[in-house]
Amino acid sequence: MSAKVSLGPQPLVSILTPVYNNAENLAECIESVLSQTYSNWEYTIVNNCSTDDSGRIAHEYAAKDPRIKVLDNTTYLEVYVNHNHVLRQVSPNAKYVKMVFGDDWIYPQCVEEMVAVAEEHPSVALVGAYGLEGKEVKWVGMQHPDTEISGHEVCRRYFLEGMNVFGTANSLLFRADIVRNRDPFYDESNLTADRETCVALLRDHNFGFVYQVLTYSRLRAGSLNTVAAKINAYIAGTINDLQLHGRAFLSEQEFNTCFNKLRSEYYNFLAISIFKGRRDPNFWSYHRNKLIKYGVGFSRRRLAKAALARFFRAALNPHETLQKLQKS
Repeated sequence: MSAKVSLGPQPLVSILTPVYNNAENLAECIESVLSQTYSNWEYTIVNNCSTDDSGRIAHEYAAKDPRIKVLDNTTYLEVYVNHNHVLRQVSPNAKYVKMVFGDDWIYPQCVEEMVAVAEEHPSVALVGAYGLEGKEVKWVGMQHPDTEISGHEVCRRYFLEGMNVFGTANSLLFRADIVRNRDPFYDESNLTADRETCVALLRDHNFGFVYQVLTYSRLRAGSLNTVAAKINAYIAGTINDLQLHGRAFLSEQEFNTCFNKLRSEYYNFLAISIFKGRRDPNFWSYHRNKLIKYGVGFSRRRLAKAALARFFRAALNPHETLQKLQKS
């Protein structure tokens, strides 16, 4: 359990839900907000031109509870464009912001536990927790019982060890003033912008953590996480994070070591993609453009070298290679 502090009057939490065709799960999402043990919240649901019953469901709940407000977008917005639009709806009186995606939900004590950590540690910009993603507990790596961790240390471990404790916006609580002062909050051209934003915030702030499972993320075909995982946008995103922020947390030697390691991993991933027969031009265009944009550069010579090395490894260890191909 996180350490409880005397909150006095509860600070207002602005809860936000972006919705696009989530009719199947939206009621469960809204009910999870209504079931919070924390009571001082306002809830805004933004319907992004859904073509199913999402809008009707949201408006039915709003008609029953004055704390719930529904906004209907007049035109469809791409995911991170919409997330930035949603975050601009934060209540002016809110001290904290909690996003809950329309096909996900949060446990009853989620907001209470996260706010308690944020209130105890004023230097914390965002608070995370363990989360259930499908059937797997995610966002592990923090050392119990520390509920405040240096942002510098968290990001060093992210770059040097690959530790990711951020999850998505569904698994985090943000200070509202930080959200208001960063517009746009997310880089709309980056499929892993949620993670990059966390790293950016932790350059000047600390990270809070609750050692409980407080959120649930649904694995759903077509979701941003599923699409990003399918094309492995995360490896491109990590290089982008390193180029933008790495030198704020790492020595020059550490930065160069991380860069070379990530570049090698990137080309190894592309070599495996060749072995898997991936011919989708959009896939290759995405990674070619990201390598160029993020300062790595796309080298056919380097790709051929990685593919040749993968070929010889496959010849020497066919069973190991088959297992890796099945996992990748």
